[in-house]
Amino acid sequence: MNRDAESLLSICEQLPEAKRIEVADFARFLLAQQGDARWEQIIADPTPRPKLNAFLQESKREGSEPMDSARL
Repeated sequence: MNRDAESLLSICEQLPEAKRIEVADFARFLLAQQGDARWEQIIADPTPRPKLNAFLQESKREGSEPMDSARL
C-alpha cells in the first residue's frame, strides 16, 4: 500500500461509522466511473476490426428467429 493510501486509511479510521460508509460508497462510485471511462475508450477506438465486422455482417445475413429449445 502506498503512503497516500495509508494516510487515507488512517483518516477514515478516525471518522464516525456513518461517514466511513459515505466515503466507501464514494470510492465505489469513483471505481465504477473509472471502469465506465475505460469502456468508453474501448468503444471509441477507431482501430479497424475486420473479423468483428465480418462476424456482424454474417450475423445480420442469418436473420433473427426465436430460439428453438429442441436444438439446444
